[in-house]
Amino acid sequence: MEKHFAYLLFLAITINLSGCKDDPVTEVVFPSNLVISVEESASSEGLVSVNATAENCNFFSIIFFTETDSTLFESSDGLETYQYTADGKYEIKVKAHTSFSEFITASENITIELSLIFNPNDTSGYSSPLNYNGYTLAWQDEFNGNALNMTDWNFETGAGGWGNNELQHYLEANTTVDGGFLTIEAKDQVFNTSAYTSSRITTQGKQSFEYGRVDIRAKLPYGQGLWPALWMLGDNISSVSWPRCGEIDIMEMVGGTGAGNGGGDNVLHGTIHWDNNGTKADYGNSITLISGVFANKFHVFSIIWDNQKIEWYLDDVKYNSADITPSDLEEFRAKFFFIFNVAVGGNWPGSPNASTVFPQKMIVDYVRVFQ
Repeated sequence: MEKHFAYLLFLAITINLSGCKDDPVTEVVFPSNLVISVEESASSEGLVSVNATAENCNFFSIIFFTETDSTLFESSDGLETYQYTADGKYEIKVKAHTSFSEFITASENITIELSLIFNPNDTSGYSSPLNYNGYTLAWQDEFNGNALNMTDWNFETGAGGWGNNELQHYLEANTTVDGGFLTIEAKDQVFNTSAYTSSRITTQGKQSFEYGRVDIRAKLPYGQGLWPALWMLGDNISSVSWPRCGEIDIMEMVGGTGAGNGGGDNVLHGTIHWDNNGTKADYGNSITLISGVFANKFHVFSIIWDNQKIEWYLDDVKYNSADITPSDLEEFRAKFFFIFNVAVGGNWPGSPNASTVFPQKMIVDYVRVFQ
């Protein structure tokens, strides 16, 4: 009877989680190739083994709990094990009725919890070259050292919705530089009247550019209500205001499943905004990852910009192009500065919900400008 049950359990639990919509679990986003299997041990009757596999995801820990959340044991056999925290994890809980005679009494309910923890030291993903034919490297920040270079960058702080009914309060403390990476962290943290905190940095008044190629290598946050962006505004914003100054969104991502918000953790947006005879005008396009989400690994977000057009690239694959020769797009034939930020909530992404895991991080490896 016990062997028969274990066999049925194997059939029930071997699942591809990305396509499993009706399972009684919290809805989260998993890599499309993540599979969990539970089966009876071939060597010891009454025990089961748990296996987890996923391409490019070699950083699992599997932890067994009782119903009271007492840890039974942690399995790291054949798996990399990292600290078990709520920071940057996906999780699913599966109830099983079986006997783990070596650890608990027969037939006691247990919970099997799989945690996929993103290793912040994992630098896998696409990288761009340090030189291109016909271009010279005009400016770069590789984020070396242990603090943001204030010769190039400014902090913009505060709340107030930022024109989009956003929910965060921007703080300097949520930006860190370490190990060659810039990290902007969004937290479920009350500050004054805001329910969340995050960071926003700019190069306004310090570094601005007209035309060229921009490469930004980054790993993005995930989850409903998260809105990371790598973008540019015209230098003349203080005198002509927005949108007359023009806006170039090199990368925007609207976190979550994508239902109702035109986005998702695997969808990238490249857009321009400008003033057309007193009316805000927009043009953009998007690209969807073939598999996985932008939190899984680093990608390079690029534009190639001249006096004729702006082209958008993901990992050097073009997915959008805008003709900027019409007279009403003259905004884009002038200098622009950079803005990096992670917003929480707002008109486009909507608010976080029970599925949103905090804290969330946007990790930037470098920004490079070629002209």
